[in-house]
Amino acid sequence: MSKYETLSKQLTELISRNLEQGITTLPTEAAIAEQYRVSRQTVRAALALLKKNGLIESRQGSGSYATGLFPNVSQNVIPILIASSQEYIYPHLLTDIRSFLASSGYQLQVHPTDNDTFTERQLLLSLLKTPPRGLIVEGSKSALPTPNADLYEKLKASGTRLLFLHNKYEALPDEICIKDDNYYGGYLLANHLAGLGHTRIAGIFKTDDLQGPERYYGAACCLRDLNLDLSDSRVGWFSSSDIENLEKKQNTRFLAAYIREHLTGCTAVICYNDEIAYWLIKELSYAGIHVPRDISVVCFDNSYLSDLSKVRITTLTHRPHEMGSCVAETMIRLLKGTPVISQEIPWELVRKESDGPARP
Repeated sequence: MSKYETLSKQLTELISRNLEQGITTLPTEAAIAEQYRVSRQTVRAALALLKKNGLIESRQGSGSYATGLFPNVSQNVIPILIASSQEYIYPHLLTDIRSFLASSGYQLQVHPTDNDTFTERQLLLSLLKTPPRGLIVEGSKSALPTPNADLYEKLKASGTRLLFLHNKYEALPDEICIKDDNYYGGYLLANHLAGLGHTRIAGIFKTDDLQGPERYYGAACCLRDLNLDLSDSRVGWFSSSDIENLEKKQNTRFLAAYIREHLTGCTAVICYNDEIAYWLIKELSYAGIHVPRDISVVCFDNSYLSDLSKVRITTLTHRPHEMGSCVAETMIRLLKGTPVISQEIPWELVRKESDGPARP
């Protein structure tokens, strides 16, 4: 083995030790040459080999830095716990996260939880056998207290960097989270409907995931600020089990009940997401209520369902690939040991056909 190859191996071990301590900067060429008693030419050749292998990057006038990758490929696999790998918004989101991670040499390993806390616990116990360097988590039933905080603490103690997606648990308040700006989204939709002259606005939200209460709160605060009323009698709530029955059995009884019990006299409704809006519009049609002539419908997510609906649905969206790229980039920075902060991705309104001016 040549001198520069030997030095490259020694520096690889140094990088691995430093990354475990959150250190990403390599010593200067002069310092390396002095410490390992080799020539500057040997140092440059060793650094070039490390760069070729993707372990370091050079910054003009600043030196060499670890990319966050480990020489052992298995250490560069990032698991993600997520409610679903197939339904609704997830395929596009996972594709984006996987693509952005892959461009930096990382692999994504997907573990669906079905938004079930026991399934989540079993997956965490399995991961604890060989703790990963990083873990992306969409919490299960995040609006409720989690029984799994103990396992997250054990993973953190083992050196795993945690990154929460869409929500995080109250028991883990200091963890980094990349999420939708749900408060602003609810405020934006309510303000949009009020601007169309609607004063009797209803809402339907998910009760056991944190996004539901946050979206409700934004809408309620907007109507409060406008001196309008989002009465409890106009607000409906549904659970994860309702969604499971909807997706597996197309059971829409909870939506039919919502129409009967909450929408009387209302001219507009804010839906938790495109999926609920899509099925609600079907139920409204069965009840002889026309969208948007009789009632306007708006929602979150701008998925394929908002265009698949018989009446294309006005919805909120993010810029393309924004969520996935932000999650991947934040995780990479965590693995490098560089500072990161939680971020809320802003919404933009995409107006389609399901809303219109309030009718007398």
